[in-house]
Amino acid sequence: MIGYTTIGVKDLDAAKKFYTELFDAEVLVDVGRLAMIGKSIEEPKIAVCTPFNEEAPSVGNGSMVAFPGGSRKGAEDLYHKAIALGATCDGEPGTRIENVFYGAYVKDLDGNKLCFFDFS
Repeated sequence: MIGYTTIGVKDLDAAKKFYTELFDAEVLVDVGRLAMIGKSIEEPKIAVCTPFNEEAPSVGNGSMVAFPGGSRKGAEDLYHKAIALGATCDGEPGTRIENVFYGAYVKDLDGNKLCFFDFS
């Protein structure tokens, strides 16, 4: 159902590098101040941009973008890859809801909160 999620960033080039490497993806659309990153234009994407109003980007309190890991190991692998790419830990991988939800949390280079998860 979701086509893409957009987050504001300070350094567009650094954000493009972070997300393309994190997801082994590519920049599918690049219009200068906004880039859409993903595996294909038909699949959900993450868009990174400098804010339209030209003010500093800010992180929403309670906002988070969640990415399926495909498995618990996949969620852990994305978490560790994000950390290696410069993200900071915001919740180590682990079970959050017994026998239902497994999650790992980071903040990207700009402080945007990301979750890598598995329902199992």
